[in-house]
Amino acid sequence: MLPVVNRLLLGLAGVVLVCGGGAVLAAGTGLSLPSWWPWHGPRDVLLSAADRERWRDESWWWPAVIAGLAILVLLALWLLLAQLRRARPAEILVDSGDGEGARLRGRALEEALRSEAQSLEGVRGARVRLTGRRGRPGARVGLSLEPFASPGGTLGRLTSEAVAHARESVGARSLPVEVRLKAAKHQARRVS
Repeated sequence: MLPVVNRLLLGLAGVVLVCGGGAVLAAGTGLSLPSWWPWHGPRDVLLSAADRERWRDESWWWPAVIAGLAILVLLALWLLLAQLRRARPAEILVDSGDGEGARLRGRALEEALRSEAQSLEGVRGARVRLTGRRGRPGARVGLSLEPFASPGGTLGRLTSEAVAHARESVGARSLPVEVRLKAAKHQARRVS
Protein backbone atom coordinates (compact mmCIF):
# COMPACT_ATOMS: atom_id res chain seq x y z
CA MET A 1 0.00 0.00 0.00
CA LEU A 2 2.87 2.37 0.77
CA PRO A 3 4.17 2.49 -2.84
CA VAL A 4 0.65 3.40 -4.03
CA VAL A 5 0.42 6.21 -1.45
CA ASN A 6 3.91 7.41 -2.45
CA ARG A 7 3.04 7.56 -6.13
CA LEU A 8 -0.31 9.21 -5.46
CA LEU A 9 1.20 11.92 -3.23
CA LEU A 10 4.10 12.56 -5.61
CA GLY A 11 1.76 12.75 -8.58
CA LEU A 12 -0.62 15.10 -6.77
CA ALA A 13 2.25 17.34 -5.61
CA GLY A 14 3.65 17.36 -9.15
CA VAL A 15 0.32 18.38 -10.70
CA VAL A 16 -0.20 21.16 -8.14
CA LEU A 17 3.34 22.50 -8.63
CA VAL A 18 3.20 22.36 -12.44
CA CYS A 19 -0.21 24.05 -12.57
CA GLY A 20 0.74 26.73 -10.04
CA GLY A 21 4.09 27.36 -11.71
CA GLY A 22 2.47 27.48 -15.15
CA ALA A 23 -0.13 29.99 -13.96
CA VAL A 24 2.50 32.28 -12.43
CA LEU A 25 4.76 31.93 -15.48
CA ALA A 26 1.91 32.73 -17.88
CA ALA A 27 0.98 35.85 -15.91
CA GLY A 28 4.61 36.91 -15.47
CA THR A 29 5.43 36.70 -19.19
CA GLY A 30 2.52 38.94 -20.09
CA LEU A 31 0.60 36.45 -22.23
CA SER A 32 -2.92 37.38 -23.20
CA LEU A 33 -4.98 35.63 -20.58
CA PRO A 34 -8.74 35.11 -20.19
CA SER A 35 -10.69 37.51 -17.97
CA TRP A 36 -11.34 34.87 -15.29
CA TRP A 37 -7.59 34.28 -14.83
CA PRO A 38 -6.52 35.33 -11.30
CA TRP A 39 -3.32 37.15 -12.42
CA HIS A 40 -3.15 39.49 -15.37
CA GLY A 41 0.37 40.83 -15.79
CA PRO A 42 3.97 40.90 -14.65
CA ARG A 43 3.27 43.59 -12.04
CA ASP A 44 0.32 41.72 -10.51
CA VAL A 45 0.89 40.17 -7.05
CA LEU A 46 -0.19 36.67 -6.08
CA LEU A 47 -1.95 37.84 -2.91
CA SER A 48 -3.03 41.44 -2.47
CA ALA A 49 -2.79 43.23 0.87
CA ALA A 50 -6.57 42.92 1.29
CA ASP A 51 -6.40 39.15 0.65
CA ARG A 52 -3.55 38.71 3.12
CA GLU A 53 -5.26 40.66 5.91
CA ARG A 54 -8.86 39.58 5.32
CA TRP A 55 -9.10 36.99 8.10
CA ARG A 56 -6.65 38.36 10.68
CA ASP A 57 -9.32 39.98 12.85
CA GLU A 58 -11.45 36.82 13.03
CA SER A 59 -11.05 34.82 16.27
CA TRP A 60 -11.04 31.45 14.51
CA TRP A 61 -8.34 32.31 11.91
CA TRP A 62 -5.10 31.68 13.81
CA PRO A 63 -6.28 28.47 15.58
CA ALA A 64 -7.43 27.15 12.18
CA VAL A 65 -4.10 28.02 10.55
CA ILE A 66 -2.12 26.40 13.37
CA ALA A 67 -4.33 23.28 13.35
CA GLY A 68 -4.00 22.95 9.57
CA LEU A 69 -0.22 23.30 9.72
CA ALA A 70 -0.04 20.82 12.62
CA ILE A 71 -2.01 18.28 10.59
CA LEU A 72 0.33 18.78 7.64
CA VAL A 73 3.38 18.27 9.87
CA LEU A 74 1.90 15.10 11.40
CA LEU A 75 1.07 13.70 7.97
CA ALA A 76 4.59 14.47 6.76
CA LEU A 77 6.09 12.76 9.83
CA TRP A 78 3.82 9.74 9.34
CA LEU A 79 4.93 9.46 5.72
CA LEU A 80 8.59 9.79 6.72
CA LEU A 81 8.29 7.10 9.39
CA ALA A 82 6.43 4.85 6.95
CA GLN A 83 9.36 5.24 4.54
CA LEU A 84 11.90 4.32 7.17
CA ARG A 85 9.98 1.32 8.46
CA ARG A 86 10.85 -1.78 6.52
CA ALA A 87 7.88 -3.80 5.46
CA ARG A 88 7.77 -7.40 6.51
CA PRO A 89 5.29 -9.97 5.33
CA ALA A 90 2.50 -10.74 7.79
CA GLU A 91 1.96 -14.13 6.19
CA ILE A 92 3.73 -16.40 3.75
CA LEU A 93 2.08 -18.43 1.02
CA VAL A 94 2.98 -22.11 1.26
CA ASP A 95 2.31 -24.55 -1.58
CA SER A 96 0.50 -27.44 0.13
CA GLY A 97 0.36 -29.56 -3.01
CA ASP A 98 -3.45 -29.69 -3.23
CA GLY A 99 -3.76 -26.61 -5.42
CA GLU A 100 -5.25 -24.53 -2.61
CA GLY A 101 -2.13 -23.52 -0.75
CA ALA A 102 -1.80 -22.49 2.86
CA ARG A 103 -0.82 -19.37 4.72
CA LEU A 104 1.83 -19.34 7.41
CA ARG A 105 2.00 -16.45 9.84
CA GLY A 106 5.22 -14.52 9.38
CA ARG A 107 5.81 -14.21 13.12
CA ALA A 108 5.51 -17.98 13.51
CA LEU A 109 8.26 -18.53 10.95
CA GLU A 110 10.38 -15.83 12.59
CA GLU A 111 9.99 -17.47 15.99
CA ALA A 112 10.78 -20.95 14.65
CA LEU A 113 13.88 -19.72 12.86
CA ARG A 114 14.95 -17.69 15.91
CA SER A 115 14.57 -20.57 18.35
CA GLU A 116 16.45 -22.98 16.08
CA ALA A 117 19.24 -20.46 15.49
CA GLN A 118 19.50 -19.74 19.21
CA SER A 119 19.82 -23.47 19.98
CA LEU A 120 23.01 -23.73 17.88
CA GLU A 121 26.22 -24.27 19.81
CA GLY A 122 28.03 -21.02 20.50
CA VAL A 123 25.02 -18.75 19.98
CA ARG A 124 24.00 -16.69 23.01
CA GLY A 125 21.11 -14.84 21.36
CA ALA A 126 19.36 -14.52 18.00
CA ARG A 127 17.04 -12.03 16.32
CA VAL A 128 15.11 -12.79 13.13
CA ARG A 129 13.07 -10.48 10.93
CA LEU A 130 11.33 -11.53 7.73
CA THR A 131 11.78 -9.48 4.59
CA GLY A 132 10.57 -9.78 1.03
CA ARG A 133 7.05 -10.56 -0.15
CA ARG A 134 4.47 -13.20 0.66
CA GLY A 135 5.46 -15.41 -2.25
CA ARG A 136 9.23 -14.80 -2.02
CA PRO A 137 10.25 -14.39 1.62
CA GLY A 138 13.71 -13.61 2.92
CA ALA A 139 15.11 -13.04 6.39
CA ARG A 140 17.55 -10.94 8.38
CA VAL A 141 19.22 -12.83 11.17
CA GLY A 142 21.34 -11.30 13.93
CA LEU A 143 23.39 -13.69 16.04
CA SER A 144 25.21 -12.87 19.25
CA LEU A 145 28.10 -15.34 19.54
CA GLU A 146 29.80 -16.68 22.66
CA PRO A 147 33.51 -15.87 22.98
CA PHE A 148 34.52 -19.44 22.09
CA ALA A 149 32.27 -19.74 19.01
CA SER A 150 33.69 -20.02 15.51
CA PRO A 151 31.90 -17.54 13.21
CA GLY A 152 32.46 -19.65 10.09
CA GLY A 153 31.27 -22.87 11.74
CA THR A 154 28.25 -21.14 13.28
CA LEU A 155 27.31 -19.59 9.95
CA GLY A 156 27.66 -22.96 8.21
CA ARG A 157 25.44 -24.70 10.78
CA LEU A 158 22.90 -21.87 10.57
CA THR A 159 22.56 -22.17 6.79
CA SER A 160 22.63 -25.97 6.69
CA GLU A 161 20.24 -26.50 9.60
CA ALA A 162 17.98 -23.60 10.62
CA VAL A 163 17.70 -21.85 7.25
CA ALA A 164 17.34 -25.16 5.40
CA HIS A 165 14.49 -26.21 7.71
CA ALA A 166 12.75 -22.87 7.26
CA ARG A 167 13.15 -23.07 3.47
CA GLU A 168 11.70 -26.61 3.42
CA SER A 169 8.82 -25.64 5.69
CA VAL A 170 7.65 -22.87 3.35
CA GLY A 171 8.32 -24.93 0.22
CA ALA A 172 10.63 -22.33 -1.32
CA ARG A 173 13.50 -23.09 -3.67
CA SER A 174 15.55 -20.36 -2.06
CA LEU A 175 15.34 -18.32 1.10
CA PRO A 176 17.75 -15.36 0.95
CA VAL A 177 19.14 -14.61 4.39
CA GLU A 178 21.31 -11.72 5.55
CA VAL A 179 23.24 -12.72 8.66
CA ARG A 180 24.96 -10.32 11.04
CA LEU A 181 27.31 -11.78 13.59
CA LYS A 182 28.57 -10.02 16.69
CA ALA A 183 30.47 -11.14 19.74
CA ALA A 184 28.54 -11.22 22.98
CA LYS A 185 29.91 -8.99 25.72
CA HIS A 186 31.60 -10.89 28.50
CA GLN A 187 33.64 -10.18 31.59
CA ALA A 188 37.37 -10.63 31.40
CA ARG A 189 38.67 -13.52 33.48
CA ARG A 190 41.25 -12.78 36.12
CA VAL A 191 44.39 -14.76 36.19
CA SER A 192 46.10 -14.97 39.55
